[in-house]
Amino acid sequence: MVHLVYCDNAGKKGERVLDKILAGTKTMVVRGAAGRKIPHSRVSADELLYFMEKGSGKITASAKVTEVENFVKLSDEEITEILKDRQPMLNLTEKQKVRWHKKCLCLVAFADVREIEPLEFDHQGNMDDWLIIEKIEDVVKGTSIPYNYEKSRF
Repeated sequence: MVHLVYCDNAGKKGERVLDKILAGTKTMVVRGAAGRKIPHSRVSADELLYFMEKGSGKITASAKVTEVENFVKLSDEEITEILKDRQPMLNLTEKQKVRWHKKCLCLVAFADVREIEPLEFDHQGNMDDWLIIEKIEDVVKGTSIPYNYEKSRF
């Protein structure tokens, strides 16, 4: 499978998530919720990640998944410890540490980050901040297909 990851664009240039990924100072992304939520248990090593900055409408980078860790029913102490231990890869701001302090976490490490020729994203309806698709062309203007939420269900 292929994954499209929305990156927050809050913060100054150089502090934004995609800037950190491209600079190599962020080599892991986290998604979390009170219960299991996409991409928890649905992303695997060797799959491709594509990144876009939220609101930009452009997919501009890709990477290969190297490792995935999924956690459920974490205590507050466990959440804090997990995020702290992985901070060198996550490179989270204080605000992001609060945002991702969730009972269920999915941590996705990646490598081989590449800037790609920008692809125009075909946004459809209520898409989440992480999409699971067959191929990136499925969400690119001109080649997109209606988004199928079947791949996003547990």
